Amino acid sequence: MVEPADPGGRRSPAKRRAILDAAFEVFCAQGYARTSVDAIAAEAGVGKQTVYGHFGDKKNLFLATVDDARSALPALDELITDTGDPFADLTAAGERILRVVASPRVSALHRLTIAELRHHPELQRAWRDSADPALDRGIASYLRACHEAGTLAVPDPVRAARQFTYVMVTEARVATLWGHEPLAGPLRRNIAAAAADLIVRAYRP
Repeated sequence: MVEPADPGGRRSPAKRRAILDAAFEVFCAQGYARTSVDAIAAEAGVGKQTVYGHFGDKKNLFLATVDDARSALPALDELITDTGDPFADLTAAGERILRVVASPRVSALHRLTIAELRHHPELQRAWRDSADPALDRGIASYLRACHEAGTLAVPDPVRAARQFTYVMVTEARVATLWGHEPLAGPLRRNIAAAAADLIVRAYRP
């Protein structure tokens, strides 16, 4: 039986969790355009107004589902550790990124934004604009520190960070058929290490 909307606009963490899990299942099964808030509410076992109360509309719910899938990404200050060895540091950071970016849940949502690109390009724009800057800032900050310390010569740390993440993530997506196959630990490390090696060689002082 579907529960009624929360009285008084209360926000239940348990219901929010149920809605996000339901949204992931329904979006991936039906696609963005065919998914209705009614279907998500039914899957979550909550009232339609409860969904609206938590997320406002379908687009915001989809973006919240993406953010939830990415929530395992390390915080900026935990993404990369400066040990004085750029190759080792970038490789370790790359592995942390790929564990999340190449996960089945994140990959499925990314495929959905691509499938909807013609009719809902705003989904892919939101994906790009919300994800890449966060990763770029963490890696760019590290590369800027390497430049200042003289371990690397990186005149444009933001561009170099983008080069690192794009090369690495693209290879991982191809290797996993865009998330249809798992990214085994040894392959994940090899991809991260190869991208780190490219950056270190390109920006060696």
